[in-house]
Amino acid sequence: MPKRRVAITGMGVLSPLGLSVPELTAALRTGRSGIRLLDVPKLPGAYPAGIVDGTFSDRFTRLEQPFLDRCHEMAIVAARQAIEDAGLESFAAHGPRAGLYYGNVNGGAVSVQNWCEDVLVHGKHKSRPFTAMSIMSNSGAAQVAIRHKILGPVVTHASACASSGVAIGEAMRAIADGYLDVAVVGGAEAPLTAALIGVFDGTRALSKADQGDPSRTCKPFSRDRSGLVLGEGAAFLVLEAEESAERRGASKHYGYVRGYGVSCDAHHIGMPESQGQVQCLVQALENAGVKAGDVQYVNAHATATDGGDMIEATAIRTVFGDSEGSAAVSSTKSVHGHLLGATSALECLITVVAINESLLPASGNIGIADERCSLNHVGERPRANSQIDVAVSFSCGFGGTNAALVLGSRRSPL
Repeated sequence: MPKRRVAITGMGVLSPLGLSVPELTAALRTGRSGIRLLDVPKLPGAYPAGIVDGTFSDRFTRLEQPFLDRCHEMAIVAARQAIEDAGLESFAAHGPRAGLYYGNVNGGAVSVQNWCEDVLVHGKHKSRPFTAMSIMSNSGAAQVAIRHKILGPVVTHASACASSGVAIGEAMRAIADGYLDVAVVGGAEAPLTAALIGVFDGTRALSKADQGDPSRTCKPFSRDRSGLVLGEGAAFLVLEAEESAERRGASKHYGYVRGYGVSCDAHHIGMPESQGQVQCLVQALENAGVKAGDVQYVNAHATATDGGDMIEATAIRTVFGDSEGSAAVSSTKSVHGHLLGATSALECLITVVAINESLLPASGNIGIADERCSLNHVGERPRANSQIDVAVSFSCGFGGTNAALVLGSRRSPL
C-alpha cells in the first residue's frame, strides 16, 4: 500500500520567544532573544535561561491544580492552541485512530523538587495525595488526552534531547502507514529548578552568563561558544493524513512531514559521534525521497558546547556540504535555549514557520564561526525572502539517539 502524505494542520507554542505562533514568528523575524538572567532559589547568583513569561495555574480549577506541574500546564495550553488551530476540539469521533505522541525527560520537575524538600528538609513522611500524578513523565500527554478525548495510542518518548523529535517521527510513521488518521505531537519541559540547573552545571556543559549581555550567552557554532543555556516551554503540532484533513475541510495546511530518520551512535552515554548522526540524516532523506541538494535549510541541534557542535557540524557537512550553495544552517537555541525533551518539537515548529514565512532563522551570537564547524551558516541575523521548500530539523540526545525530520512546503513535490 502506498504511503499516505502527512500534513501539518495545527501548531501551538509557549516558548521564550513568545506565547503563541505569531509572537514566536515576530521574534524570529527580528532575531530577538528570549534568554535572560534567572535568580534560582538555593543556588548562588543568577543563571542565563530561556524563560517563558507568565504563570498558567489560573487557567485551571482548584480541583485540577494539585495534579499539575508547570510542565503539564504548559503542555495543556500549547496543545490546546495547536488543536484549536487545526479546527478541532474533541477526537472522540476518531476512536483509536487518533493518537498523541509526546516528548519529555524530567516529568514534573518543580513537583519533584518540592517533594524532595518536604522529605529531606521538613521531615515529612508522606507526600500530598496527588504528587505521584504531578511528577510522571507522561502526565503532560495524559492530561492533554483526557481534555480532548484522544482514545488511540498516547505515548511518551524519553530519548533525552531527541525525545520529541522521535515522538513526531513515530507519529508520522503511524499515519503514513495507515494506523492512525490524526495525531497531536510535541513536547514540554520545565527544568528551571535548582535541582536540574545544578545537575547541568555539574556536567560542566552549562555556560556562564555573557558579561556584556546575558541575552547573548548562547553561541552555537561560534569560536567563542562557552556552553549550553537551559530553557523551558512547550510546542505541539497536529499531523493528519492529507485525505483525512481534506475530508473534514481543514482550514490550515502548513506543509508536510515528509521523512524521518532515527539512529543511535552506540558510542558513549554523554559524547556524540558523527557517523551515527550521518546515518540518521541519510536515513531521513531516503525516507522522504529527497536528495541532500534538495534541502534549503537545516535547523541544527547545536547546543554551543565545544565537542558537540564540532561533531554535529562534521556530520551535517558530510551530508550537505559547506559551500555557499549548500543547505543553510542555523541553531535557534541561541535565542530560546535548550528545552531538553521539548527542544525537538520547538525546533520542528520553528522550521515549519521558517518554511511558511520564507525566513532563514539566525544562529544568534555566532560572531566568528569556529573553523572546525565549517558550514553554510545563516549568520547572526535572520534572512527574509528566502524560499524554503524542503528543510530538516535535526536533534541529538545524551545516550546517542539522533532524530531527523524532513519537512516540506505545500509547494514541494511529493
